[in-house]
Amino acid sequence: MLRNYLKIAWRNLVRSKTFSTINVLGLALGMASSLLIWLWVQDELRIGTQYPSAQHLHRVMEHEIADGRIVTDEDTPGLLADELKRVLPEVVYAANMAAVENVLMAGTVTTRQKGLYAGADWFRLYDVPLLEGTTQTANSTPGSIAISENVAKVYFGGVQQAIGKTLRFDDWQDCRVTAVFANLPANAPEKYDYVRNWQDFLRQEQWLTHWENSGPTTRVQLRPEADVAKVNAKLKTFLKGRNKDINANFNIELFLQPETEAYLYGHFRNGQRDGGRIEYVRMFVGVAVFLLLIAAINFMNLATARSAKRAREVGVRKVVGAGRASLIGQFMGETFLLALLALGLAVIAVAVVLPSFNTLTEKRLVMPLASPESWAMWLGLAVVVGALAGSYPALFLSSLSPVRVLKSALRVGAGAQQFRRGLVVFQFVLSMVMIVGTLVIYRQLHYIQQKNLGFDRANLISLSREGALIHQYQQFKERLSQMPGIQQVTFLKSNPLYNGSTSDGVRWPGKDPTVAIQFNNTSVGYDFVKTMNLKLVQGRDFSPAYGADSSNYLINEAAARRMGFANPVGKPLTFWGTPGTIIGVLKDFHFNSLHVAVRPLIVRLIPVKQPDAGVILVRPAPGQTEQALQNAETLWREMNPKFPFNYGFVDDDFARQYRNETIVGTLTMAFACLAIFIACLGLFGLATFTAEQRTKEIGIRKVLGASITSIIALLNKEFLKLVLIAVVLASPLAGYVMSRWLEGFAYRIELTWWMFALAGTLAILIALLTVSFQSLKAALVNPVKSLQSE
Repeated sequence: MLRNYLKIAWRNLVRSKTFSTINVLGLALGMASSLLIWLWVQDELRIGTQYPSAQHLHRVMEHEIADGRIVTDEDTPGLLADELKRVLPEVVYAANMAAVENVLMAGTVTTRQKGLYAGADWFRLYDVPLLEGTTQTANSTPGSIAISENVAKVYFGGVQQAIGKTLRFDDWQDCRVTAVFANLPANAPEKYDYVRNWQDFLRQEQWLTHWENSGPTTRVQLRPEADVAKVNAKLKTFLKGRNKDINANFNIELFLQPETEAYLYGHFRNGQRDGGRIEYVRMFVGVAVFLLLIAAINFMNLATARSAKRAREVGVRKVVGAGRASLIGQFMGETFLLALLALGLAVIAVAVVLPSFNTLTEKRLVMPLASPESWAMWLGLAVVVGALAGSYPALFLSSLSPVRVLKSALRVGAGAQQFRRGLVVFQFVLSMVMIVGTLVIYRQLHYIQQKNLGFDRANLISLSREGALIHQYQQFKERLSQMPGIQQVTFLKSNPLYNGSTSDGVRWPGKDPTVAIQFNNTSVGYDFVKTMNLKLVQGRDFSPAYGADSSNYLINEAAARRMGFANPVGKPLTFWGTPGTIIGVLKDFHFNSLHVAVRPLIVRLIPVKQPDAGVILVRPAPGQTEQALQNAETLWREMNPKFPFNYGFVDDDFARQYRNETIVGTLTMAFACLAIFIACLGLFGLATFTAEQRTKEIGIRKVLGASITSIIALLNKEFLKLVLIAVVLASPLAGYVMSRWLEGFAYRIELTWWMFALAGTLAILIALLTVSFQSLKAALVNPVKSLQSE
């Protein structure tokens, strides 16, 4: 019996090549897309969960309550980890951590590496496999450094050879290699190739030894029996009173965020968790379901539409004794055979496109072909899709009355036709939502890329102030400024696109002493305003002609508004206990992501002779960027020969800030195109079947004088009506989904009617082109041939 069913199923597939191809191709594309998304989602969900003690690991977060709002971040005091371990019995291990990037030297090898300064418990917390050394000694003493397997091979030729050797750190400190750890997996939350001792960092950054200052992050591991809620209750007031210099308005509350949630749920709004990358995970899970539904709907539509072709077969089988259950089994078996064929094609397609997908998403996903669990899941997917696609056709065909179908041709009732039309509408609703999503994402990205940040980022070169340039910056600036192609040179303590440093240590006449107000702050060198092409709305820039400028300040418009000054220039201002005067007001410019609004900013001058690391900004003369880079590199190699020339463009840094959104936009466009293509495959099949069913009618109409245009319009009218209904239904749904996505940006586009009109027009045109091909083909058939074939 089973063999007979398989034969019949195969013969039906071969006999109806067009419809079989449409069904298999549609299902294969839907499955392939879903498998790709599954691999991506699986990787996203694993980040932060791959550690043996992951369920007990937590990040210490801060709620900073100031000026009527709550700002949440993971910046914490540099002394916090040791204090938590000392005071709280629930804490097993704790470590502060700060990510850095430095130049390591050994012999003739000099390279730049990303690393961490971290507490002695770091390797106990995250259980990073050590190839040499122990967790007790890896980075527990000043001057020690633990390096990755890759770094050990680059500098010393192997893992064993590295232990006990010396690495020169930024050409000013020697570190002894005490451990070598295994290379981190691609989905590790942090990427680093070395770990240095935390006490070394505190000696360099003395400001972190005061409780009121935050900067690094803190990670803890709780005992298995610990109650997180009780620990959070203790942390809420943990910082209050730990430093006598903290003012009475100090209000920072600590709490724990599970490590398993930190990557996906990293966004907070006014103290409440408000999504993060989990939004993208949910979005693409929805896309995978959409694509599978669209493919399954194709199958249901074509199967029920072609039911007349199988009606007599059902009637004969029922007459000779076949029960409804056996007929359902037969038709479901045919569907599962199609689904298995589609699965095979999908697996092959994913294997082919996965390298390109990895390049786009910046991941290292692999197809787990050797995993029995994966194959079981894929087969389960084929079964689910087969059951979804084949259930209605099987139930419909098995319910046919043998007397009815054997006496005359099957006439499908109005209910079945309405169901098919509803499925087509549903397909195009899903496709329309994806088209609108693609348009909105690309419009928002274009808006971001074109938005005036308040300064000119085009061709602005950034160099690291490191090595000899920390002490010889002034000479470097003076010599570089005199070279061809160079317009301006300045220095910033922080990246011009990201300034996370905040303080409430700002005082001015009339300030309410009971209110804590947070100001962003940065330190700059001379020519800061000119180099960045900022606009001064009042006052002047820092100038060597004014000796007192080392204690004077620039502020932005947001700061002036918050202080309540209409004319701030000349007003006294005290910052971190240093009294000075406001000498200028900068027009608001963006020094952080466009996800957040411009905040009040205090800018102070770094004295010329003060050694400090940071960013050197170089403004080339118009059209002379290449010349400027060549001159900067030549001077760098002369004055700072031990360090590789390290430069970048602020424009590139800006693009990297929105890399996630760019990836999402590209993926959404690709999947939207797939959704439309799969939906159009089904529409093509239905149009082909409709044309076949109305062959005689078309022939008669042509004999009676109907034009080709009128016949095409006749066949297209029904499908056009369905797509128009889908456009109307999808518009409010797409508007709601995309308005929620746009809420993540402080500066965003407005959803306007033309976006929905354009998406609807595209959907209608694509559908018309698909249907019109078959309509034209049917209209061109010789009526004599059409009538003879009846």
